[in-house]
Amino acid sequence: MSTNELLVVIDVQNDFVSGSLGTAEAQAMLPRLMDKVTHFAGQIVLTQDTHGCDYLQSNEGQHLPVEHCISGTPGWELVDPLKEFAQAHNLQIFCKPSFGSMDLAAYIKEQAASGCIDSVELCGLCTDICVISNALLIKAQCPELPLKVDAACCAGVSPQLHQAALQVMHSCQVEVVNV
Repeated sequence: MSTNELLVVIDVQNDFVSGSLGTAEAQAMLPRLMDKVTHFAGQIVLTQDTHGCDYLQSNEGQHLPVEHCISGTPGWELVDPLKEFAQAHNLQIFCKPSFGSMDLAAYIKEQAASGCIDSVELCGLCTDICVISNALLIKAQCPELPLKVDAACCAGVSPQLHQAALQVMHSCQVEVVNV
């Protein structure tokens, strides 16, 4: 593992682990993800799904009518061990109102162009929505930058959609590890 590698931890928030959209798979992968984060030698950034109280009126809310990650609520917060780690290490957090973060992709493009990073690894939630969306945005911004996703540190809406997303990312030349 290079110290110029960037780890992107996507949306590991209470609502996706134990809250309104939580799954047993998300709860099960959390210890593996925290082990990865605490032992990672490179740079780490996080994303945080962020919606307003008008979420149900949004396009996303019309298609997924489950309130989640409403800014300032307990469900919006990062899970406690990650929140504590992020605070202790002053990690950068990209709040995003949608599946993918354009700001994150632009940041990675800038970091790669300046030589600060030479590869990116993704982990987090949900594999089939926000992880894949960010992977493809990063791939579009930086097609030559090595990009991988740690399957063991991700969870999807369902095990089937998790596997489908991993297959699609592999098809798009994202290296899938720890399958």
